[in-house]
Amino acid sequence: MSPAFGAMEVEHYSKGVLLEPFVHQVGGHSCVLRFNDKTICKPLIQREHQFYETLPTEMRKFTPQYEGVVSVSFEEDEDGNLCLIAYPLNGDHDNLENLDNSDCEPKSKLLRWTNKKTMLLENEKISKEWVRQHRKEEKMKSHKLEEEFEWLKKSEVLYYTVEKKGNVSSQFKHHNPWSMKCHQQQLQRMKENAKHRNQYKFILLENLTSRYEVPCVLDLKMGTRQHGDDASEEKKANQIRKCQQSTSAVIGVRVCGMQVYQAGTGQLMFMNKYHGRKLSVQGFKEALYQFFHNGKYLRRELFESVIKKLTELKSVLEKQESYRFYSSSLLIIYDGKERQEVAVDSDPEDLEDLSEESSDESAGAYAYKPTASTVDVRMIDFAHTTCKYYGEDSVVHEGQDTGYVFGLQNLIDIIKEIRDESSE
Repeated sequence: MSPAFGAMEVEHYSKGVLLEPFVHQVGGHSCVLRFNDKTICKPLIQREHQFYETLPTEMRKFTPQYEGVVSVSFEEDEDGNLCLIAYPLNGDHDNLENLDNSDCEPKSKLLRWTNKKTMLLENEKISKEWVRQHRKEEKMKSHKLEEEFEWLKKSEVLYYTVEKKGNVSSQFKHHNPWSMKCHQQQLQRMKENAKHRNQYKFILLENLTSRYEVPCVLDLKMGTRQHGDDASEEKKANQIRKCQQSTSAVIGVRVCGMQVYQAGTGQLMFMNKYHGRKLSVQGFKEALYQFFHNGKYLRRELFESVIKKLTELKSVLEKQESYRFYSSSLLIIYDGKERQEVAVDSDPEDLEDLSEESSDESAGAYAYKPTASTVDVRMIDFAHTTCKYYGEDSVVHEGQDTGYVFGLQNLIDIIKEIRDESSE
């Protein structure tokens, strides 16, 4: 459980928390925001909210922890810069004790962001004159930034060389194109609706990347069908077309987004959903291989853990009566931080833990000693999930979600193929 709030922390949250861009979002069209290091938030959709409040106990280990609801306001400062501020729901202060906000940004000391780029706004010690001059300089660069952003939106696979100085994880915020796109679109939508509506409900969820120094994230769209039961005929036809033209119809899974740190080249690689839709089954397999390869060697020590978790998830879903997880995604996450190097001429005790595969792939005087690696497998995005327990649904399904289970089995089989082929 998160530590309880002290009186000052409750007051801090009550005055508003700035919502910052969540830099590890690699897929989906709904904007995801950072509430604090361990918590993200996204616009509340009633069906998804209902899912999190009623999900079966055995599924909880495979979904982000649900942490409540906040009220979010769209605000502008005197210079027209846009920001989103989270407040407790009216009468909901009692629920704050379960949420750690010790690392939230208070409204009075902000990183605010425009619809063009993130920029540093004044804190109490910086003069307004300096800020205005800084903004003037930023505006002079705006044309170049807009051109760059248009290029980012059109690029389906991108590689960025990481600066050797500084922290790798901190550089995601400057380069993740999908996160940039989602935030720009969310701000624009809320700005357009600001005259009519300025209060939105957002749900708070566990930040699944918080435990990793350099999160490598794979977002997979699961199932052979993506449209919900309430979809319009136009939406239904569009989703069916996307499935038929991608690997969804053939193997029940397709790539929706990816970010990987490749230590071998010192690059961050991003792949978006548009590229994922174009992949053949062989292309999908190659993308999975790329996700588990860090540019130097294949992270084979991750395979058994991810296969075990996917198999366990499949077993859990096979027992779920009536659930349909239309258009939901599955995240696979691991730490891309490079493993410890040890010299091969070290003492035998230092080398006894070297795996056979690491020794085979060693080069020169060094081999790679696997550290304790953890892989996370979680289901996300339940805006179109349905179940017979949702009383208002006109369509009631029976049995397991065969399309999702089919996709999981094929995913397991393909990862096993990559594992076995790499060990030959």
